[in-house]
Amino acid sequence: MGPRFVDGRWTFLIHDDVAKADASATSVWRYPDETVFHVVDAGELTAPDDPAYAFLGAAPGSTVWVSPQTQNPQVVWIGWNTQDPDVMAQIDRGITLTLHRVEGPGTMTVFLQSGSFGEPQVLWDSRTQDPQPVWVDVNTHTHANWAFTAPGVYLVELEASADLIDGSTVSDTQTIRLAVGSRTAPDDALAAAWSGPRATAAEAASHAAESSDAQDPLVPVLVGAIVVVAAGLVAGVVVVVVRGNRARRRALARSTEGRS
Repeated sequence: MGPRFVDGRWTFLIHDDVAKADASATSVWRYPDETVFHVVDAGELTAPDDPAYAFLGAAPGSTVWVSPQTQNPQVVWIGWNTQDPDVMAQIDRGITLTLHRVEGPGTMTVFLQSGSFGEPQVLWDSRTQDPQPVWVDVNTHTHANWAFTAPGVYLVELEASADLIDGSTVSDTQTIRLAVGSRTAPDDALAAAWSGPRATAAEAASHAAESSDAQDPLVPVLVGAIVVVAAGLVAGVVVVVVRGNRARRRALARSTEGRS
């Protein structure tokens, strides 16, 4: 996932890098409202009996569904990047990626871990009511652990914002759709709608300002430290895309052929 300038407008998109897994396919950028990340049962793990993982919200020994930080070819590999050439040329140092809210049947946490024995660093927790900003440096390609305590449909509201070198500020907020568990139908995630009211832009900005001072200073350091210049965002994954896209979306896909 990451920002691009589409017809001059800052737009938060999903990079479907299927060409890394299928030489006959073409990697494209897709719109979040027509894309689903399917975290299948191959991503099932057992919650460890370790206080360091209590943040997962899962009882020790119970099942959690994980899109891992280290690639498992059988599971969707979710990450974010700031590597689009136009983005790199126009942003001032980096972007802020903010989680505003999550709806789903269980708890979602996103965390980083350095190696097998490093202390987990939680970036996002669906139980937190305030916006949760994470700083992402320019020219960064990062993956994290996305953990879910129950199967089902999850809606995740993410905002990508940045200060540009010309002094202006840009922002785009999108809903990321996930179908967790092999028996969860991606079509259900595509059809899902928020059950509660969405925060206004003013409310979101107010919460972000209040929480920025309290942001853990280790977060931007760790995010920058685990830059991964690796295979594309999606390899060996199930990404479901609505067919019959409108003309402008077909044009977007054609315009990005050959760019990764």
